[in-house]
Amino acid sequence: QVQLVESGGGLVQAGGSLRLSCAASGDIFSINTMGWYRQSPGQQRELVARITTFGVTLYADSLKGRFTISMNNAKNTVYLQMNSLKPEDTAVYYCNVNGGTMDYSAHYSPYDYWGQGTQVTVSS
Repeated sequence: QVQLVESGGGLVQAGGSLRLSCAASGDIFSINTMGWYRQSPGQQRELVARITTFGVTLYADSLKGRFTISMNNAKNTVYLQMNSLKPEDTAVYYCNVNGGTMDYSAHYSPYDYWGQGTQVTVSS
């Protein structure tokens, strides 16, 4: 099992900034990617950004330039710096980790876990 602890959400005025953090712990063994998704009421969960342990990033096109994802491999922690926030950024933000574990017989088992989500509210 891998546990994800998210922090940094809250209420901010439009134009402001927030920094989300997500720390992974437990039976991690090897992480491939970590990322952030968000979901607004009545909407599907959508990609915000993902990052590999080599630092390769992927962003939702609409968020490029305002959001920055980074990762501290040593701490198994991913960050999302959100600047110039808009009311439409209001959503629950979820952390995701993708990786795998290996047992004593070298059997590799992939995993994919989600955090419980952290609310981000941007007031106009």
